[in-house]
Amino acid sequence: MKEVDAKRKNIDNLPKILAVVNPDKYAKDSETKKAIKEKVKESPYLALDVASGKADEEHQIIYDASSETLEPIYFWILDMMNGMFGGKVKKIIDNFTSTVGSSHFSETQGKATRMQEEGMKIMGTVAGVVKGIINLVYDLKDFEIRLSHYEAAKSKEDLKSRSGMLSLKQIWLDQVDFKRGNTGLKAMTAQMGFVGLVDYFLSVDSVEGARGMDTTENIKKIIEQRIYEFLKWKELSEEELKKRYSVEKAYLKNQVNSLKMYTRWAKPYLRAASQLEMKNYDDPALVNAFNTMIMQLTIMGQKEFDVKDAVYQGRLRPNFPKDKIKRKYYPCVIIDFKFRGIPDGLPQRAGSAYIMRGRTDITFRSYCLSDEELKLFNRMIDETDINEALALAEGMTTESLEAIRKDLEYFLGEKIGTDGTSPGGVEGEKKPEKTKGFFDDFNPFKDIKSMFGVESKKSEEVEFGKIKPDNHYEEEIRKMACNDAKATCFKIFNTYKKGHGMPAHKDPYD
Repeated sequence: MKEVDAKRKNIDNLPKILAVVNPDKYAKDSETKKAIKEKVKESPYLALDVASGKADEEHQIIYDASSETLEPIYFWILDMMNGMFGGKVKKIIDNFTSTVGSSHFSETQGKATRMQEEGMKIMGTVAGVVKGIINLVYDLKDFEIRLSHYEAAKSKEDLKSRSGMLSLKQIWLDQVDFKRGNTGLKAMTAQMGFVGLVDYFLSVDSVEGARGMDTTENIKKIIEQRIYEFLKWKELSEEELKKRYSVEKAYLKNQVNSLKMYTRWAKPYLRAASQLEMKNYDDPALVNAFNTMIMQLTIMGQKEFDVKDAVYQGRLRPNFPKDKIKRKYYPCVIIDFKFRGIPDGLPQRAGSAYIMRGRTDITFRSYCLSDEELKLFNRMIDETDINEALALAEGMTTESLEAIRKDLEYFLGEKIGTDGTSPGGVEGEKKPEKTKGFFDDFNPFKDIKSMFGVESKKSEEVEFGKIKPDNHYEEEIRKMACNDAKATCFKIFNTYKKGHGMPAHKDPYD
């Protein structure tokens, strides 16, 4: 519980996250570095509570003007970063909240409620379909067991054939003959003194065998009549069972396709509902009776440091041992926007959108991360409240279907059975082997993170607190990459100031 609380509280504090990822470089001081290294052994999210971070380079611009909106500021910087990082800029954080007394709160919550209602309606249908799929799988398994008795009864092996016939006779006694009531074989044996009637029935497999039994004429007649009825039932029931097996297997495929369709329909509503959720800010600017909104936006640009290009430019010596570099390094620039909208009177609107004016705090930070550190950073950013909110939906589909994954692949014909036979067990009948399994194409919520522009990461590759330190040559590359990140960060900051008529600074990296 403490880990979840720490995640929710600090997931939008990027300096803290980077301090946990690389405490040696980005922890604020030596005491914080030591505390992070101790806490990260327990959990990286609990380490966020003791973390305090710093950047390689940091600049800030503050607008506090009732005539200034966030959109032109944001898009100007975004377009410039896209040009400098080759379009490799991603949005990391997009949070907002408004006071309960504001008109923006009422309208946003109304939209969120409608999205939630529609999403939950479809998810209710999804739950029913998943339950139906599981029941169909179990029905098909029962059909397979029954069909295996019929196939065993046809076997040329005496022992196998005898075993199959006895199984079918027992089913016939329990499900067909039992319905006769007092005239059923078991009832007649127990109540009417026909001793051994069931044993005689189980011992013969044909009408001729019944006639040749060494017993009374009355018992011969009863067994002869029941054996004839059983053999007719065996013939017709096998044919009917195979039809039902085929129909239910086709219906299973139909239900799986329906599940794909319903989950595809649910995605836009679940995405919209999550995006309309408000962040719980403990900000004194949020007064219930005020008409105020706070937004937090964070974008990040990254670009791989090119060692070959650095050698070509003369920044590295020509005989630099590139084979000693085991990791890639990325100069990164992170820009954080915090906007506090204080409209004058009622909010101004353009069409159906609000125009909020107020104070904007822009913070420019630069970092240098290795590919391993970048994976850890992305993992912590990925595990946000959005993914937690959808854990129930994911468990309802992915986890439920994973338990019967092999059965689905088997019955839908995506892979051959372990014995190489068809589901009915007919000897020699092979299924066409396919290169893809059922779950290669279908797992309704495996891409649940991608709904929100987040790619899932493999947690097995890198572990917190276990990244090996840079060797001598990697330290040299990291230092150059850090300088590139600082220069880029300052250039974005200074160019924005120049472009908007603000006092600029001399470029120390020129």
